[in-house]
Amino acid sequence: MTISSSLNAGVAGLNVNANRLSTISDNIANASTYGYKRVTSDFYSVVMHGDLSSSYSAGGVRSTTHRLIDEHGPLLATSNATDLAMDGRGFMPVTTIDAVHRGDTSPPVSLATTGSFAPDADGILRTTSGQVLMGWPANADGTMGTFPRNTMNALTPVQIDPNLLEANPTTAMSLSANLPATATQAGASGQTYSMSVPYYGNLGGQETLDYVFTPSVAATGAAATNTWTMSISDSASGGAVIGSYTVTFDGTQGSGGTIASVTALGTSPAYNSTTGLIALTTGGGAMDLNIGIVGEKGGMSQLVSNFSPIGKATNGNPVSRLIGVEVDDSGFLHANYGQGFSKVVYQIPVVDVANPNGLATLSDQTYNVTADSGAFYLWDAGDGPTGNVVGHSMEQSTTDVTSELTSLISTQRAYSSNVKVIQTVGLSLASATRLPVAT
Repeated sequence: MTISSSLNAGVAGLNVNANRLSTISDNIANASTYGYKRVTSDFYSVVMHGDLSSSYSAGGVRSTTHRLIDEHGPLLATSNATDLAMDGRGFMPVTTIDAVHRGDTSPPVSLATTGSFAPDADGILRTTSGQVLMGWPANADGTMGTFPRNTMNALTPVQIDPNLLEANPTTAMSLSANLPATATQAGASGQTYSMSVPYYGNLGGQETLDYVFTPSVAATGAAATNTWTMSISDSASGGAVIGSYTVTFDGTQGSGGTIASVTALGTSPAYNSTTGLIALTTGGGAMDLNIGIVGEKGGMSQLVSNFSPIGKATNGNPVSRLIGVEVDDSGFLHANYGQGFSKVVYQIPVVDVANPNGLATLSDQTYNVTADSGAFYLWDAGDGPTGNVVGHSMEQSTTDVTSELTSLISTQRAYSSNVKVIQTVGLSLASATRLPVAT
């Protein structure tokens, strides 16, 4: 029993060291594989119970292997904006290009910590191995809706049309024109003043808002009224007046020249004295007109000076073509256009599980959720326990070649030693049974 147990222990030693050699080989082979997580082998003794005072039976050894998925390799900067890597805890959701081509409505989703994504002929962001980036699509105006966080069903393949044209309409305009205070004094001519401010409509065409300012002239012997009528007409509405207001300016010390009150005339949109905004509806779309806050400087003014027609659209561009995409640290994928503006088109959530090392390992550095990993949750990048999504970056392998080579030497010695044990046991058995010894 003792001799045979020695043989069994030697065979067990060969098996576990062969397993360790396999993990070392795998780690070294993937030392340059982006996103690779190294594998380790742990040995555990096997004890055979018996009467230790009379004899000892060798139990041997067993091994287990596990992948250290929660380890993070260093990030390497790249020139591709859609080379993505996780900086911290969490995973990016991906699916396979085959599932996309099949038109699966609920494609299988796996997890990855890095990937070199690039648009294919259909504009789908994918790696050369066929992993497709998944995300939540944004609304047409670039805002994000509300999506469930405990299911992958709302995720869709990230697809960018390289020939996409985009109109960037003007949604905000500021007006800081100065009106001459002398125009409302008694005896003034009542001359009107006008100005035009261009903007871009919903279809990308250039339109204008035309402003006409008419002073309310004081009666003879009376003080200046400091009051004007402001009329706004819109070229996209066929020149129709879309707003008319009575604007009164403050003439007191300290606040002189600032807006005192604004009264909407007829059915004109109301003025918000707290924000200084008028919500206009133009033929080219909705627009917030900022004329200034009551009692504060920075908007329209009335001072003893010349008429200064100062107004501008604070956003908007003509029709532009897509020139590239990039992902920010918060996981929002921006489409960048030739006129210098960008728009959010997708959000890449970060998937987290309680036990990353319990994930099932797949090919191409991807993983599946299991009972051992725990349930998943979709976070915004950088929120909760998760890290950020970093563009222009790839996560390098967690393999330390020097450490693996050291382990390789010790494993080879252990393997040779177990071979020697088996040879010695074989000689002992042959001698005990007086059998010829093979040479």
